[in-house]
Amino acid sequence: MLDPILTDPWHHVSEWYKTDHDLTPFATTHGRTFWEYAGQDPRLNHFFNEGMVSDAVLVSSVITKHCRNVFEGLKSIVDVGGGTGAVAKALVDAFPGLNCVVLDLPHVVAGCEGTENLTFVAGDLFEYIPPADAVFMKWILHDWNDEDCVKILKKCKDAIGSSKDKAGKLVVIDMVLNSNRGNKKAAEDQLFYDMSMMVYLNGRERTEEEWAKLFADAGFNGYKIALELGVRSLVEVYP
Repeated sequence: MLDPILTDPWHHVSEWYKTDHDLTPFATTHGRTFWEYAGQDPRLNHFFNEGMVSDAVLVSSVITKHCRNVFEGLKSIVDVGGGTGAVAKALVDAFPGLNCVVLDLPHVVAGCEGTENLTFVAGDLFEYIPPADAVFMKWILHDWNDEDCVKILKKCKDAIGSSKDKAGKLVVIDMVLNSNRGNKKAAEDQLFYDMSMMVYLNGRERTEEEWAKLFADAGFNGYKIALELGVRSLVEVYP
């Protein structure tokens, strides 16, 4: 977070407020979006992927221990934006009968090696998500504005709706604002992440009411907050 690539955009927020908000402060500073920059700069791509792996190791250790009921009985799952597969590897290790597909951008999955029950697919989550019993997304939707989130969620619904065996589900790990009422430190952390999404990606963190509206707008019929993971939550969403 202290690399000038990431700190410089914060110094351009006031300039950004006076311009077209379709561009982020990051894009205003560097002349290209965060994803474009990461796709063309191996160093940023490496640091970003390593950061996601570190977070994934922490998250996967919690969900495979405390959220086994969320994944038990599933035969297949797609980890959308799953990076180099840290969560996917933990899931297939914890649930031997589970087949997992990791979907991410070509420069992210390049060189990643799969196994008998783990496959890497290069693609665009706005275009196509492979069919499965469940779709898993960790810290993906907060990268995007509401309109784009609905587009992504509809693709997720299509993916789980094509499962022939049973109705599928979406598993989301993301921030639910105000979920830690009375915890000042948690509220400060959530505010920092909310501002970071604004600066880097034109995304945002959301309240439970805002999540519920996104799910409904995408055609989902219900959801359940299964577990709080610090400042984040695990949410099951049903078609």
